[in-house]
Amino acid sequence: MIKAKKSLGQNFLIDKKILEKIVNTTAIEDKTVLEIGPGTGNLTSYILKKKPKKTFVIEKDNELAIILKNKFQNQITIINDDILKIDETSLFKDKVIVFGNLPYNISTEILSKWIVNLKSNFWFEYLVLMFQKEVADRIIAKFNTSNYGRLSIVCNWKLNIKKICDIKPGAFSPKPKIDSSLLLLIPKNNYVKINDPNNLEKITRIFFNQRRKMIKKPYNQLFNGDQKILNKLKIDLNLRPQNLSLDTYYNLACEYENLRS
Repeated sequence: MIKAKKSLGQNFLIDKKILEKIVNTTAIEDKTVLEIGPGTGNLTSYILKKKPKKTFVIEKDNELAIILKNKFQNQITIINDDILKIDETSLFKDKVIVFGNLPYNISTEILSKWIVNLKSNFWFEYLVLMFQKEVADRIIAKFNTSNYGRLSIVCNWKLNIKKICDIKPGAFSPKPKIDSSLLLLIPKNNYVKINDPNNLEKITRIFFNQRRKMIKKPYNQLFNGDQKILNKLKIDLNLRPQNLSLDTYYNLACEYENLRS
C-alpha cells in the first residue's frame, strides 16, 4: 500500500464513477494524452481503455514513477520530473488532451504557467483539470460576484471554462478536508492580444489590492487619470474592481501597453 505524501499534495482518486466521468469529458481515442500527477495510475487505467494514440504521464514522485512503470510497462511514457520545470511546448508534435488531479498547493501556479506564459500557439486541445472547489469557484466566477477577481480574469483570458461536477472528499484516499471541482478548459479561437501578459497581472493586482474600494485610486496610479481611456472603455471610476467585465480588464492591459510604448 502506497502512502500519500502530504508534501506533494497527494490525494489519490479512487471513486470509479468519478474516474469514468473524467475520461468521458472529451473524446480521446487516437489522441495524444498527457496526465499530470497520475499517482498509482487509477485514472491512467481508464484513459488507456479509451485507446489514445499515445499516453504521457508526468509524475514527480520517484517511488510512484517506478510503480507506474511496473504497472503499465510500454503502454505509457513516464516523465519523472516536476511539472513546473517542464517545457510542454517542446514535448509534443500534436496538440494534446491534458488530464490532471493537480496538487492543490500549486494548481494555480501550473495553470498560470500554461496561460500567462504561453509564448506561441496552444500546445493543448483541452484541459480536464481538478481543483480545490474554492479555487474552481474563483476561476469560473462572473463579474459582479464576490468570487470574481484576478484568477477569474487571467484564466478566462485565453480559455472558455466549463464546470463538469463537484467531487466530495470520499472519492479520494486519503480524504482531503475540502470538496473538489472538475473543470473543462478549452482554448479560445479569438482573444484580446496583450503583448506582455505581465501587464494584465499588474493591472489586476493593483485594482484588486483593495477590492472593496472604488477604482479611482488604482486607475489614477496606472493611467494618470487619462480621461480618453475612460471614455473609450466606458469606465465609471465610482465602480469597484469586481464591477468591471473581463473584456474591460483585457482592454485596459492593451491601453496600458499603448501608453508605455
